[in-house]
Amino acid sequence: MSITDKTVLITGANRGIGQALVTEALARGATRVYAGTRQPMTHPDERVTPLTLDVTNPDQVKEAAERIGSLDILVNNAGIALYDDLSDQAVLERHLAVNLFGTYRVTQAFLAELTRTQGSIVNNVSLMALAPFPMTPAYAISKAAAFNLTQSLRALLAPRGVRVHAVLTGPTDTDMTRGFEIPKASPESVARAIFDALDHGEEDIFPDPMSASVADGWRHGVAKAMERENAAFVPAEPTAA
Repeated sequence: MSITDKTVLITGANRGIGQALVTEALARGATRVYAGTRQPMTHPDERVTPLTLDVTNPDQVKEAAERIGSLDILVNNAGIALYDDLSDQAVLERHLAVNLFGTYRVTQAFLAELTRTQGSIVNNVSLMALAPFPMTPAYAISKAAAFNLTQSLRALLAPRGVRVHAVLTGPTDTDMTRGFEIPKASPESVARAIFDALDHGEEDIFPDPMSASVADGWRHGVAKAMERENAAFVPAEPTAA
């Protein structure tokens, strides 16, 4: 799907990858970009409509769905990442509330509209969905769950014509990775790679050098083969009489 002339909603749009995705969507000719953020924001481009959208707040999600009349692409980018050691269940629950259930809640709110437009859902998960980093295990667990959600939605929504993409992002130079002294991709390069992959119809998107290094292994591996085999059990949507 090309983003040109499309309407896009990007959650977590106030900084980092989300902010870069808004800029990149505009550069590629999006007609309207809804920028969802927890705190009110402004934007100089008239094609951007800011939305106060905390993905853990059902009322705000409902209001956003009612406000947006038409939607072609939903980018679930909002997320949190905290250092922890799994000793505090509340920290794990907080990650799941945003990274898993927030993604689920927003997707469900816009699913009818995305079905109508034969649109796309893009979930920004993480390379940690495949292998955790021991300093942020709660984050990794929530992203692994979000990746499984993405794969499940991909199979379930395919008969409706809705495409579902997973972004397996590696280290990116954002506030979330502050303190990690490792090579990082820029948010701008990651945003470009995400939309390039969307143009090419890639299901699983590896938008930076570290994630790209495992892309072939994933795409041709046993787990991906099992995903494809399991998806065959989803019945086709019935044809209207």
